[in-house]
Amino acid sequence: RPLTPLGPATITCTMTQPRKYSLDALLHPRLFKALCDPTRVSILGWLATQRRPRTVSEVASSGACPVDLSVVSRHLATLRDAGILGADRQGREVFYSFRAEAVVTGLRQLADALESCCVVQPEKETRS
Repeated sequence: RPLTPLGPATITCTMTQPRKYSLDALLHPRLFKALCDPTRVSILGWLATQRRPRTVSEVASSGACPVDLSVVSRHLATLRDAGILGADRQGREVFYSFRAEAVVTGLRQLADALESCCVVQPEKETRS
């Protein structure tokens, strides 16, 4: 389902359907923390387009984020801890990959939970 902008709206939470997913469990702060930083979003966008897992060094040299290697490593750890990236240690290196299926499933569950409990009512336009 494509996302469509709602514009200004009032969201009222009421139970319109039985809960399939716990909204509280799906609104985990780690996910939003991981996605709220522009550098992490840039890293995520770059990794999502790659065909294979990438190391911290590859991410840092990709131009996806103009920061120090240690900062890239911390950003990747935040994305990993949120479940957005997978990490596979091979010797001294860690290979990071975008967990597309897990992210899509999680966002779909969040959308379903919001849809089942919240009624969105567009704001009335006022003329000046």
